[in-house]
Amino acid sequence: MCIRDRYELNRELGGKMVEFGGWSMPVTYGGKQGGIMPTHLHTRESAGLFDVSHMVPVRFYGRDRARFLETFLVGDIQELPENMGQLSNIPNHQGGLIDDCICTNAGDHMYLVINAGHEEKDLPHIEALMADFKANGGDVSMEVAEGGGLMALQGPKAVDVMERFCPGFDFGSFPFMGGRWIEVDNARCFVTRSGYTGEDGFEIGVSGDKAAALATALLDQPEVLPVGLGARDSLRLEAGLCLYGNDMDDTTSPIEAGLLWTIGKRRRQEGGFPGADVILGQIADKKLVTRKRVGFVTEGAPAREGMEILNDEGRVIGKVTSGVMAPSIKKPVGMAYVEKKYFKSGTELKVQVRKKLQKLTVTKMPFVPANYYRGA
Repeated sequence: MCIRDRYELNRELGGKMVEFGGWSMPVTYGGKQGGIMPTHLHTRESAGLFDVSHMVPVRFYGRDRARFLETFLVGDIQELPENMGQLSNIPNHQGGLIDDCICTNAGDHMYLVINAGHEEKDLPHIEALMADFKANGGDVSMEVAEGGGLMALQGPKAVDVMERFCPGFDFGSFPFMGGRWIEVDNARCFVTRSGYTGEDGFEIGVSGDKAAALATALLDQPEVLPVGLGARDSLRLEAGLCLYGNDMDDTTSPIEAGLLWTIGKRRRQEGGFPGADVILGQIADKKLVTRKRVGFVTEGAPAREGMEILNDEGRVIGKVTSGVMAPSIKKPVGMAYVEKKYFKSGTELKVQVRKKLQKLTVTKMPFVPANYYRGA
């Protein structure tokens, strides 16, 4: 939405604003129900509305658009059905990750959403590959969608709210990771059934001049509370979802990050993306992978980003990348990278929290069951 409208609406709702990805974003909202714990639990039980207008939608047009996307994404984009999307990754030439993103086949174009603050990193990388692609006869163009609004309605009652706002639309046939143009409260929106919480939900793209009014209308529904960055982080962590910059970065391969499933089967054979020699080499020879992303639970205070993980001999064998006291299960949980021999679920280690060693147990993720829509 328009930057001023978006900022003022968040302030009117009592948003405590912080800098994030070059944007002023609400970390929590005002009142007893606006903190991390109540908004987290409300999203798990009902519906929460997140302002994600800091994310960057990018559209690709042209006859060869899907083939071009495979020059910088690891997924099977050419086989992606119309009105369906997938999580993918943008690798660099060393096999690390420039970014992760959602790619949706929107019919006449491909719709990509990249992370906030990554425009100066992702777009030059894509533009350089596009120049080579077009020089070799490829037909593709790119449009960065600026000035629009993007919001995420998440939680088990999100669909009830959407049905109220979209009479006549059949949400029962709208699958997880699907994408459609839908009239939402008489505003034309591009809606995907996706999110970052582990719950059923929708990400709603709308023109900037209508975004604040639509957000206000959604927030007027009895099921919906505004939710800030604080609960967004605890929700995604309970769901076992990576945060770029914490749980993966330019030095992390998708294999180390546990994201092998994002690499299409055909792409594992053909390659054709930056860093394919490194990434496919790690798939072929597991000995080349020396560390892995794992989930963990601890005893005592939550372990935070950067804290060291030690084995029984006191040797540092890993580092915490994310950690939080999980509101849904009332346990300290997190993610870390550890040497490969320690990644099995049930492995007991120690973590240095402040000046105290605490027990850490490697565990499977997600920490709470996923509640994505899988059909009626």
